[in-house]
Amino acid sequence: MIIGILKEIKSEENRVAMTPAGVEVMCNKGHTVLVETKAGQGSGFADSDYEKSGAEILQPPEKIYERSDMVMHVKEPLPPEYDLIREDQIVFTYLHLAANEELTRALIKSKAVNIAYETIQKADGSLPLLTPMSEVAGRMAVQQGAKYLEMVHGGHGVLLGGVPGVEPATVVIIGGGVVGTNAAKMACGLGAKVHLLDMNLDRLRYLSDVMPANCFLHMSSPAEIRKLARQANVIIGAVLIPGTKAPRLITREMLPEMMNGSVLVDVAVDQGGCFETSKPTTHSDPIYTIDGVVHYCVANMPGAVAKTSTLALTNATLPYALQLADKGWKKAMQDNRDMRSGANVIAGQVTYQGVSEAFNLPYTPIETLLQ
Repeated sequence: MIIGILKEIKSEENRVAMTPAGVEVMCNKGHTVLVETKAGQGSGFADSDYEKSGAEILQPPEKIYERSDMVMHVKEPLPPEYDLIREDQIVFTYLHLAANEELTRALIKSKAVNIAYETIQKADGSLPLLTPMSEVAGRMAVQQGAKYLEMVHGGHGVLLGGVPGVEPATVVIIGGGVVGTNAAKMACGLGAKVHLLDMNLDRLRYLSDVMPANCFLHMSSPAEIRKLARQANVIIGAVLIPGTKAPRLITREMLPEMMNGSVLVDVAVDQGGCFETSKPTTHSDPIYTIDGVVHYCVANMPGAVAKTSTLALTNATLPYALQLADKGWKKAMQDNRDMRSGANVIAGQVTYQGVSEAFNLPYTPIETLLQ
């Protein structure tokens, strides 16, 4: 198979879909890998590194799309790419379609095979291709929350960990999954007073065993969120329902009740956000303030630490990319149930229920296309 590795064109996105080491593995398996010029530059990988691994360097992206059986991105295709995607071509990347109707309809029109990293799901419910970026984003969320508490950014000037004789900041984390757990570990390690909420009692029991004493666990409810929001210096939104829009858990009406200069960090913004006032921002213009509350809503947070993120992402995606390349998408999905859950839009049909429900589109179970 011919695999194309594209340069990211989303604003300030420095990650790349595959490292030179991953390319070498692909080439050793007999596949051809095309890498767009300077695709790895933001992650510290030169074109020469890819060439040494067996890749062919190409520009412009039109040539990659034209020649490739499968194209790989990190972030979703953007409007300039819509018409480049071919019928039956595999597009393997983060898609987040439930928050993007324009892209969903463009991919339906393309009749391509669109497989989303973030919805590939194991039998135990884990999301193996989302997990590494969730780990990065959860840890980054605390760093960003601490930074934007500084008065120069509009925060109310509280040090996250406090000092002897001065109380630490209060950090509220909504969601006890991978993002929330990693955020809580970081915030606890810095000495903050951390409140972690989740709706799964078994998850709370597990977290009770592994989290330190300065992490306080709560069963999530609207009333509990309202109460803790009034105490919070930083609130981190870490709720994800795979393939569907994130629930809105902090409403506009709650903002005036929060402390002036407190910070909201919405890690779920690329799934629509779990704060009513969230809107996507960029690394160069990351924050805005509403009712005295600072909002940090960068949609590609791990792109700021591109080297770490690219290495972690390739570790997770390469085994799945190899299955697609070795077997083709149909056989790969027939053999691997986890892979089927990654099918979002196949041959013009919506094959992921959360995307279908988001835009009231007809739903086609992927199994009907694998017969």
